[in-house]
Amino acid sequence: MRALGHRPFRLYFFGQGISVLGSWIQQVALAWLVYRLTGSAALLGLSAFASLSPILLVGPLAGAWIDRHDRRRLLMGVQLLLFIQACVLAALTWFELIGPVLIILMSVSLGVLNAIDTPLRQSLIPAMVGGREDLPNALALNAMLFNLGRFIGSPIAGLLLSFTSEAACFLLNAFTYLALLWGVAVMRMEAPAKASGSVGHVFKEGVRFAVDTWPIRTLLIVLALVNVTASAYAVLLPIFAKELFLGDARTLGLLWGSAGSGAFAATLILATRSSVRGSLNLVVLCVVLAAIGLFVFPLTAQLAIAMPALAVLGFGISGANVGINTVMQTLTPDRLRGRVVSFFSSIRFGLDAIGGLIAGSIAALVSAPTTLLGEAALLGGAAVWLLVRAGRLRQSLLEGQT
Repeated sequence: MRALGHRPFRLYFFGQGISVLGSWIQQVALAWLVYRLTGSAALLGLSAFASLSPILLVGPLAGAWIDRHDRRRLLMGVQLLLFIQACVLAALTWFELIGPVLIILMSVSLGVLNAIDTPLRQSLIPAMVGGREDLPNALALNAMLFNLGRFIGSPIAGLLLSFTSEAACFLLNAFTYLALLWGVAVMRMEAPAKASGSVGHVFKEGVRFAVDTWPIRTLLIVLALVNVTASAYAVLLPIFAKELFLGDARTLGLLWGSAGSGAFAATLILATRSSVRGSLNLVVLCVVLAAIGLFVFPLTAQLAIAMPALAVLGFGISGANVGINTVMQTLTPDRLRGRVVSFFSSIRFGLDAIGGLIAGSIAALVSAPTTLLGEAALLGGAAVWLLVRAGRLRQSLLEGQT
């Protein structure tokens, strides 16, 4: 918890913790709303794609734009827009005006805002902790918030949905954005240096750095392989909860919370890593664990087995994603941080969106378990690919080669 010794990061940590909790409550409620209204696996995948795909398209350019402006003021503005978006979604749902078309449009608007918000928040973290010494710990704690929110927020969402409505969940999420807005407004820290030149020039400079730096290039490929396969499980969880486990929204919350418990454990371990090499070793292990969890989960109809399998899967996905982010941010100069973080975010969430869309479409044709078994086979191949290159990657980091 050493990064919490910095007041700006402490304000961010508690504000973001409240915001993340609300975001997970909304995500579970929205998935349940889609499946309750339509019963369509394809629409589950499409809504997830609509909320995540903008980061694949907007994210890389957003990083160049972020590096050219005052990041703190931008973050405050984005939080206000997220508050408004959640309020509109709550109103549409409360007055029963929501339908498939509006769900997709609202998901796209959320995705565009998140495409700016995600790299913007992460690029500010080094300034909050005053440099690189506490940066790995701060990034792990930031990821811990995300996974703790899933672990706690998902079951809370299931409980809320059992006696209230999706609209109430959306409205609750809207007000959680104000916590981070307040925290950013009162913090005082040295503003990161701004990049000079046009957005196009700044963007190209970031691309050259990512492509020419061998460890970063390799880790981005691993990141893409993990998220286009393993992360697709989340889109299909409502189907498993209702049709395979014969449950309701509370069952969905338990399944999501199980994956969140594993993800939270991964971030706890990453918070103790004192070296970039230690984070990298955990990345290799986590890709293998994600493949194992993704294979076991669709083979069982018993919650007692499915929940631990999801915990292993959540551990693997989170450990790989956060470990990769930690290594990349440690290797990246401050002036390029917004761009490199945007590349990470675009691949992390954009490929997640594409994988979810593919998984939802395939599940509509065959079945959810068969779809995940196919994803597990692909991820197993990715794990072998990484294991073959792990030695060279460790050596490259050890020698500081690029």
